[in-house]
Amino acid sequence: MKQQWQERARPARLERKYEFSNYEELRDFLDKAADVSEKIGIYPNIGFGKDYANFTIYAEQDENQLSDQERELADTLEKLNDLARSTEALNQKETLAIS
Repeated sequence: MKQQWQERARPARLERKYEFSNYEELRDFLDKAADVSEKIGIYPNIGFGKDYANFTIYAEQDENQLSDQERELADTLEKLNDLARSTEALNQKETLAIS
């Protein structure tokens, strides 16, 4: 798991803020995150604005530590974010080459 996720103890949880260039990128990321959450069966708390999203992944109720599945969700969200960033960079390069 990357350094951006902050692990907290009481209650046991992971927290992360993602920032985006625009609302369209944010919506795309949130849609993909929803698909991943459905597949894994873990639903993080999400708060978002025009160009950011805050994710909190809590441990299961009555658990004092995070499960492997909860950590897997955080890792998968990181991969989605990395993919979005590399796609964004590629699109910017193509736009500059056309100009």
